[in-house]
Amino acid sequence: MAIQFSEQDIARLLKEEKILPEDYKLLIQVRPKRGHNERELVIKGKNGSEFKIILRQSMINPLDFSVILAHQPQNSNQLFRLLRCNGKSHEHTNTLEQTKFYNFHIHRATERYQEIGAREDWYAEVTDRFANFQQAVTCLLQDGGFKTPKNLQGQLFEEI
Repeated sequence: MAIQFSEQDIARLLKEEKILPEDYKLLIQVRPKRGHNERELVIKGKNGSEFKIILRQSMINPLDFSVILAHQPQNSNQLFRLLRCNGKSHEHTNTLEQTKFYNFHIHRATERYQEIGAREDWYAEVTDRFANFQQAVTCLLQDGGFKTPKNLQGQLFEEI
C-alpha cells in the first residue's frame, strides 16, 4: 500500500531541521554505478524522522540528473519523495494542469497528485535556480531544511 501524506505533513517534513555531518561534501560525491554516477546519504531529522538524499547523474549526458530528498517513514521500506531537482534532459507534463516543458525543473510532493494515484512528486515547476548537477544539489539542500554546523553558527549555506 502506498504511503500518503497531507500538504501539512509534507510541509512539516520539509521544514524539519536536518543537520549534515561536517564531511557531507565527501559523503555525497557520486560514484560510478551501471552507466551513471550515484550516491545516497541517510540523514536523521531533528524530530527523529529519517531522510535520504539520492543523487544520480548520467555519465553520457551531464544535464540528465536527478537530486532527490525522500522520507522513509518508521516501520516502512518505502520512500516518499518530497523534492526532486531534475536536469534539462526530458520533457515533463503536469497531468492536472496540462502544462508541458523541457527545462530544469523541481518536483514537489503534493496531496493532489497522490489523490489521483500519480507519484507523490509528479508535479513540477521550471526553475532558473540551477543549471547543473552541483547547483541542483545546493538547491535541494536549501529547500529541504538542511543545515551544516557552519549554518548553525549563522553563516550562509555554501554552494557544493
